[in-house]
Amino acid sequence: MSQSEKGLPLIVNQHAVREALPHLDVRGVLAQMFRALGSNMAAQPPQTLTLFPQAAGDFITYLGVMADAKVFGAKLSPYIVTQAKPIITAWTALMSMETGQPLMWCDSGLLTIERTAGATALAVEHLAADHASRLAIVGAGAVGQAHLRHLVSVRPWQSIQVFSPRLANDPEKRAQFAAIDERVSICSRIEDCVADADVVALCTSSGTPVLHDNMLRKPALITSISTNVANAHEIPPAWLADMDVYCDYRRTTPASAGEMKLALEHHGWRPEAVLGDLSELMCGEAIRPSYRKHAFFRSIGLGLEDVAIAYALFNHLTARTGM
Repeated sequence: MSQSEKGLPLIVNQHAVREALPHLDVRGVLAQMFRALGSNMAAQPPQTLTLFPQAAGDFITYLGVMADAKVFGAKLSPYIVTQAKPIITAWTALMSMETGQPLMWCDSGLLTIERTAGATALAVEHLAADHASRLAIVGAGAVGQAHLRHLVSVRPWQSIQVFSPRLANDPEKRAQFAAIDERVSICSRIEDCVADADVVALCTSSGTPVLHDNMLRKPALITSISTNVANAHEIPPAWLADMDVYCDYRRTTPASAGEMKLALEHHGWRPEAVLGDLSELMCGEAIRPSYRKHAFFRSIGLGLEDVAIAYALFNHLTARTGM
């Protein structure tokens, strides 16, 4: 064992991750990873859900292999039922394809937020209309703030509007959003936030739709993320049949995304209707939205994203310590 290998695996807690995040090029890392996936230099198996006995919760396993980097890994994200608020954590194991040895075991909570927002930013970069100038963000938690940070530079937005019921009585959180970008304005009603938007980023933990008929006055790009609620969907599943639909990975997302599963079961939508995923967009193999109707981008979060961002973290930490 070499001297550098004696310090492995790294055990990286949330504090160390938070310190490292400003040094990671999240969108660049994800772009490179999706190009590798599109050129068959990465593997993305379906995520798996394992139930705990006696309805005590569950955990999701996110897997991925990056051949160029010669690493593979798994993120484990449990949902633990308690008498109070459920406990949700996430940790990623990063392994070497060359030695079969563990390289790092890291807290993935903050990394998950950043890679989720980074993937949305990649989608908006490739799917939003060239003239898009009005951004709406629905959701004011850590994920909403991360989306704002990642999206501010994607287009020359003339307006950025944010809505969440939580913001009405939380001046500190309103100030946090305003500090990210001076163009931010807070809306008191979701209808005002999204009505004239070119891009609507849904960043909620809702299990049921937050958008409804007649809220949007013109075709827009709507992005949506996953939450732990079973069959969670931030838009009505019936909408999919009349949208240009995209996702993070067409081979796995339709089987996991709540509105896609419900649209398949109840509204005649088919997964074959997906026009492109992020690997195809990054490789120039997908057509862009027509904007004769709404476009929809759905991400469920990929193990490859977790492996890619964990590998970037590993490289940063080992370069800093000279390992």
